[in-house]
Amino acid sequence: MCDRWGCTTSLHRPRLARRGFLKAAAATSLTMALGPGQQALAQGKSMISSRGTGFCNLNLFLAHAMQFSKQDGVQLDFVNAPTFAEQVTFLGMGQSNIGVLPYTSALSLIDGGAPVRIVGGGGVEGCVLVAQPGLDSAEKLKGKTLGTFQLDTLEVLPYDWLKSKGVALKDVTVRYMGSTPEAAEAFRAGALDWIATIEPYGTALLNDVKGAVKLSDGTDLYGRGYTDCVLAARTEVIQNNPQGVKAVIKAMMQAQAMFEKDPEAVLPKLVGTYYKTSMENARMASTKQPSVVDARSQAAFILGRVQSLIEMGYAKKKPDPAILDWTLLEQVIAENKPLYESLKWKSAA
Repeated sequence: MCDRWGCTTSLHRPRLARRGFLKAAAATSLTMALGPGQQALAQGKSMISSRGTGFCNLNLFLAHAMQFSKQDGVQLDFVNAPTFAEQVTFLGMGQSNIGVLPYTSALSLIDGGAPVRIVGGGGVEGCVLVAQPGLDSAEKLKGKTLGTFQLDTLEVLPYDWLKSKGVALKDVTVRYMGSTPEAAEAFRAGALDWIATIEPYGTALLNDVKGAVKLSDGTDLYGRGYTDCVLAARTEVIQNNPQGVKAVIKAMMQAQAMFEKDPEAVLPKLVGTYYKTSMENARMASTKQPSVVDARSQAAFILGRVQSLIEMGYAKKKPDPAILDWTLLEQVIAENKPLYESLKWKSAA
């Protein structure tokens, strides 16, 4: 499988392989009865979560570090996987039951038949295209090597950006990386001509690589506050253990409030353990990718982005709006009004 493992490849063939792999994972989760372990995930007091590496995961990471959900009798655990591609696939197959992942990954899983619904937000903005010195236009990137991640917002952003400049993604060499830190180091070493990355790594590269060029931070294409990642959960967990899902949503809301109130006190709990960057870079990057639980205002954006996924071969059809299930989020908001009202980032009433 050529996915986030650092292989250099052409535009279309690996996508089809990846699409088939996700579809097989979705079919497995649909056709096989839940085993004892998966039944425990759906009904137990432990929520097993997938996660990424960027600041869009901050609320999830802080909720995990502080174990806020234990106040509601639920322990939050992380699934272990060698790459984020497996994190996504584990959610599709039922090895995890909730997780923060790129909205693109969630849409493709759902398109492939995985019983997954988007139940909350992960993070907004924070996707960055950074190029080596002198590579300051789309035309100059033809034939150059892009470091990115397959089936990710970080692949859709360069696709959309190049398209807006009249250049096709097939005109560049795409190298799928294994992890965000690995990709950042490859860029620093000059092994990549440009990179699609996430905060805090975008800020770190712009600070560490003299003359590095910021091509886009996504706002030029999508506007302010665009969604990067979402919180998704499996449907059997939503149905059989709604209190577990609500406990995680509430914990992430508590984490958002805690960080917004005093980021300087929170960052030491995350840098080093969850984020492999300096405190200085993390401090600057944290303002560029807020982690936001209430993503209801982004419904149209999330659903609309599927067109790029269809063009790229990652989806076949437009999704039913019902894949956005805000029911449990809205229950948490109603039950915790003072907490919700204290948040700086939330959907307009």
